[in-house]
Amino acid sequence: MMGLNRRKIYTYTLTDLLGPLNDVEEKYAPKELYVAGDLPIPLPKPRSAVIGSRKASPKALETARQITSTLVQKEVIIVSGLAKGIDTVAHKTTIEEGGDTVAVLGTPLDKYYPKENAQLQDSIMNNHLAISQFPINYPIQPRNFVIRNRTMALISDISIIVEAKDSSGSLHQGWEALRLGRPLFIWESIVKDASLSWPKKMLEYGAMILTDPEEVLDYLPSNQGILKLIQ
Repeated sequence: MMGLNRRKIYTYTLTDLLGPLNDVEEKYAPKELYVAGDLPIPLPKPRSAVIGSRKASPKALETARQITSTLVQKEVIIVSGLAKGIDTVAHKTTIEEGGDTVAVLGTPLDKYYPKENAQLQDSIMNNHLAISQFPINYPIQPRNFVIRNRTMALISDISIIVEAKDSSGSLHQGWEALRLGRPLFIWESIVKDASLSWPKKMLEYGAMILTDPEEVLDYLPSNQGILKLIQ
């Protein structure tokens, strides 16, 4: 443990955070997670990732707000990656509406990326939960964000892609969610975008089209079910 942003950093396993894992989850789980924040461990509520493009359209940003707001009202923990665009909106909306959010970082907890989210990261580390699989002083590398997206799929009960181009990092999380057998939702407007090739491919492998945020609730475990699992 060490002091950082007025909080201590703790080391946990994914089992510590989520409860028992199956064989596939165990295989792909990082050995250690570095955690700072104020949420109870194990996490006591269902978790939904809300993710998407860093350079999101205004319409997609508003959609992310609506999805996040709906889920927060249903006591769902919002998971995202603290990147620009969709991730930032997901975290900020959750905080503004009094919900709980988890940021899964592609950097160590002592680094800020992007730098303009430093205040948001500090807020999450002090009042919510920030998670990294990279130890303090670990170098920032592009591949770390791909690894982070795969870990975020493990942490999330479901994943929702709001908007993403064919080269978006969010697609790594989408494919990982499908490989794990976790529900993956794609917002309807990007499914209809003929310029994108990835939505059709993911739908063929079991992803689902999302037209109303409340549609995901049937795919999330109940609070009572999670509490039984982690007790």
